[in-house]
Amino acid sequence: MSDAHPIRSRRPGLSVGARIIAGVVLAVIGAVGAWLQHDAPGRRAEPRTEFTAHNPPAGLPTALTTGQHLHWSRCASPPTARTGYDCAAMKAPLDYRRPDGRTIDVALIRRKATGPNARRIGSLVLNFGGPGVSGVSGLPARLNQYKPLLDRYDLVSFDPRGVGATIPVRCGKTADDTGYDGAAACAKHSGALLPYIGTSRTARDLDLMRYLLGDERLHYFGVSYGTALGAVYAHLYPSHVGRLVLEASVDPTEDLDEEQVSQVKAVQAAFDRFAAHCAARIRHCPTGDGPEEAARRMARLADRLEKKPAPAGGGRNLDADGLAYAVSDHLDLGTDGWSPLAKALTALIDHNDGRPLSKGADDIGSADRAAAPRDISRAAQTAITCADSSLRPGFERLDRDEARVKAASPVFGAAWSNGVYLCYDWPFDGERVTPQVNADGAAPVLVVGGTGDPTTPYPGARHMARALGDGVGVLLTAEEEGHGTYPQNRCVTETVDQYLRTGRTPAPGTVCRGSMS
Repeated sequence: MSDAHPIRSRRPGLSVGARIIAGVVLAVIGAVGAWLQHDAPGRRAEPRTEFTAHNPPAGLPTALTTGQHLHWSRCASPPTARTGYDCAAMKAPLDYRRPDGRTIDVALIRRKATGPNARRIGSLVLNFGGPGVSGVSGLPARLNQYKPLLDRYDLVSFDPRGVGATIPVRCGKTADDTGYDGAAACAKHSGALLPYIGTSRTARDLDLMRYLLGDERLHYFGVSYGTALGAVYAHLYPSHVGRLVLEASVDPTEDLDEEQVSQVKAVQAAFDRFAAHCAARIRHCPTGDGPEEAARRMARLADRLEKKPAPAGGGRNLDADGLAYAVSDHLDLGTDGWSPLAKALTALIDHNDGRPLSKGADDIGSADRAAAPRDISRAAQTAITCADSSLRPGFERLDRDEARVKAASPVFGAAWSNGVYLCYDWPFDGERVTPQVNADGAAPVLVVGGTGDPTTPYPGARHMARALGDGVGVLLTAEEEGHGTYPQNRCVTETVDQYLRTGRTPAPGTVCRGSMS
């Protein structure tokens, strides 16, 4: 569930003469503005007012609540955060059942609000999905997506437990290896941490974060897996819910195995829509005359790559599973990914060149859409997923589940079926089969779902809105292809921004038109 397309300007270009005149005018305005701000007697920048909350999380020692203050300073990393951002470390209990015991440092990043104090609402905490995506790296990479909200909010993100600089999980061959070498390696190098990195623990970190940021209620924007985190928070702290956006929502009613089947069906449906478009609109379409022919061609291609992987650049090779994942990454982009996907498949089929397909999948993780697989630490993703899920199937059920996933998609089923083995040999018990998300008494929570989402299928958004409770979950539907609809869909963006600025939710049944309309 991961949680990517750059925002492109659609403004018309100016003539050369107009650009010269505009440049002169802007220079004059800039000079006057600088004089007013720096040289005019008695004029100074408005001092920033820091907010203070008076409802600390219950049950924590005062050393972590009223006795703790976030010390913001210049960010040391990533390099993209060294200008314009502040970073801090928040002390939190490793084990919330023993709050006086060992503490951990939760890495935070902030971009201060640009609007006047009188209009500032507080902090908007962002989670970009995964699980396993770093918020410290993610905020600078995705700032443009949320920049219009800076007039009202400080934008804040963080590295969840097990990710980045917050008690990172190590599952490689050595303790310093950031790769993934299986459950035994996780237990060997991070066994003392693995029981404490699940979503409910991170949700408790969110409430401590809310208090230390000075907010009486949490304002939050979660994408993909981030919707699970936000919903669990709402369940644990309904009276502390402020304005919560859950975008590209996961399905809280499905267990890990059911989720695999639903997702592979959704990505197959998205591929079929691409194949139909390709046949009708793209000359020399590499997938043939429609979805059925596309499935046959992809099967032949996968068989070829399984026998002899194609070169993919950087010393890498593209095999059958890599083909499925790379195509899925392109489908996450919605219709913007269709033309590049057709070109990349042509290069692979006709010239055995896997570079365009692999490079396109790599590039997706650095762009502004819902979190994409290239952002994710596999070790953290596995550890958090298995800390959350209590499913530990035996071999008989594994065989049955593997067959179900394979049968659900002719193109993606074989690759996705590997997911049924994710937690079968995990060394610790998981927390639950499905998360508890009912949040009776909470303020309204805005749930956004795209009808063509290949990664978090649309029914999950409907189920999430219902599970949050009557009067709490408010569903906004977008008729869009791709994983995530904010800010790609103008109607979604305007509706979400209005909710975050005013607290007003859309009318029940609101549908935003888009690429599937």
